[in-house]
Amino acid sequence: MKNKYYTEKQIIATVDKKGNTLGKIDKWHAHKNGILHRGYLGILIYKNYFVIQHRKHPAFDGVLDLSFASHQIFEKGKLQEMDKTFFKDLKREMNLNKKDISGKLKYLGFTYYKEKDKKSIYTEHEICDILIAKINKLPNPNLDFAYGYSLATKDDILKRGRIYEFLSPWAKKIVDQKII
Repeated sequence: MKNKYYTEKQIIATVDKKGNTLGKIDKWHAHKNGILHRGYLGILIYKNYFVIQHRKHPAFDGVLDLSFASHQIFEKGKLQEMDKTFFKDLKREMNLNKKDISGKLKYLGFTYYKEKDKKSIYTEHEICDILIAKINKLPNPNLDFAYGYSLATKDDILKRGRIYEFLSPWAKKIVDQKII
């Protein structure tokens, strides 16, 4: 992958299982060692269809995601506000801006999971905040972060068929817990 994002040093929050911030850690150190940290999932809805990202990433490459996943990072010693993180990552991964959101960004809660990637050295061990937003135009995904995307109805996702089979572990957890 030609972009530098995956090699940049980023400091993220370590947390306990209730989501309380305990400290700071390098993102890749956390993933290599399976250390519990905070992440988030941004779910995008376009005209009652979920945007399903075909994830391109060093960890869990090629899985389907609802719609992109990332982390809040520390800037100048302070953890980014979730809204700022979401809109920055929305631009980076989907080439969408705040004006492309209809209504408000909603927080749906969080889930806990731990899963080793069978194709890499990484483990996702996260308290994953879940945010959802309706978008008024289709994304133009950055091909450094996605192979593309699909649209699916909620029923397509919930019926545990082919889409469910290829979902990221965190997206499966969200579906299993009936958060969406």
